[in-house]
Amino acid sequence: MTLAYFIKRLIYCALVVFGAATLIFFLPRLASERNPIVERMGQTAAAAGILTEGVEEMQKAWEAKFGLEKPLWQQYLYYLYDVLHLDFGYSLAYFPAKVKDQIAGALPWTIGLFGVATIIAFLLGSLSGALLAWPRAPKCLQYLLPLVLTLSAVPYYLLGLVLLFLFAFTIRWFPLSGGYSIGVIPELSFDFIWDVLHHSLLPGIAMFLTGVGFWALQMRGLMVLGLEENYITFAEAKGLKGRRIFFRYAVRNVLLPQVTALAIALGQVISGAILVEVVFGYPGLGTLLLKAVSGFDYNLISGIVFIIILIIAISTLIVDLICPLLDPRITHHRGTK
Repeated sequence: MTLAYFIKRLIYCALVVFGAATLIFFLPRLASERNPIVERMGQTAAAAGILTEGVEEMQKAWEAKFGLEKPLWQQYLYYLYDVLHLDFGYSLAYFPAKVKDQIAGALPWTIGLFGVATIIAFLLGSLSGALLAWPRAPKCLQYLLPLVLTLSAVPYYLLGLVLLFLFAFTIRWFPLSGGYSIGVIPELSFDFIWDVLHHSLLPGIAMFLTGVGFWALQMRGLMVLGLEENYITFAEAKGLKGRRIFFRYAVRNVLLPQVTALAIALGQVISGAILVEVVFGYPGLGTLLLKAVSGFDYNLISGIVFIIILIIAISTLIVDLICPLLDPRITHHRGTK
């Protein structure tokens, strides 16, 4: 990998993030002539029974404090400066808390549970899918194919509802909702860590089982196509051991599309886990986004959407940089004639 290619890809990533930030700023303002934050304040005041004169005074005070009375281009420049510092202003629903503090409190829950569940599902699913297509694999593995097909077709939230009914409501092995028990003080102790793990098992299993089916089915399809290539026939003709052919020739050459899909899946794990978090009442970013949408918290919505896009962009950049390590046939420069 050359330095010029790295800089080029880094610029592309920055342009994607910049474009996303620009759209997040302008789209709400194009949808309405008034500032969406001011509209939200008016809705809150109306629900509380505040008089119109009081609402107008609140709006003027808010505009003066945060510069909303300035021209749009100045607001945009201030907005870009704040975005560079990951500062999205104050949350309207949790005022005076800041958006970045709300996101910082919810993001570790989502990444810690669903990110780990996705990676484990990717590793086990890819290995099992490759074995399902490998002709020298044990015949008993073929019985896993119907299970894989079923799991790949079940949505996260639907499987979560089934697990919640069976193991939390009926058998009562696991809690019904939450990230930890009510009344427990978050601290770095064995009891608190065990309580968090106990609450995270069911949503993690729901994401894991569905993810395993998806990755296994996709890997099996790639392996079926890859086993027909000439390099597999040549490796068998050379008399290489089956394990070496499986890992060095078959799996390695079809792994690139899987890793590319993993980068996108890791970026989308936040948005894809929304329904699972809602079903289990898990205090992650998905639950926070739902509360922001239901409460018309424009600042919080903008911050969460930007973080999701940022994670997807960074994940794609990382995969783009490590692709030549997985497949040496990929080069970062054009060949010369």
